[in-house]
Amino acid sequence: MKKARSLIVQATVVSSLLALTACSGMSERQRNTAIGAGIGGVAGSVLTDGGTLGTVGGAAVGGVIGNQVGN
Repeated sequence: MKKARSLIVQATVVSSLLALTACSGMSERQRNTAIGAGIGGVAGSVLTDGGTLGTVGGAAVGGVIGNQVGN
C-alpha cells in the first residue's frame, strides 16, 4: 500500500509540473480560459457530488468566463 501511494504522489507531482510548463507559451487570454475551465470543472464536480455532467458543464462555463475576463 505504501508503494502504491508513493507512486500516486510521484505521478501527481510530475503531471502538475508538466501542466504548469504547458502554460508558458499561452497568451493571457488562453491562460485565463484554461484556469477558468479548471476551476469550473472542480466547482461543478463539488456541486454535483462528482457527477460527470456537472463537471463538464462547470468546465465549459468556467472556460467561457475565463475567456471573457479582461474584455
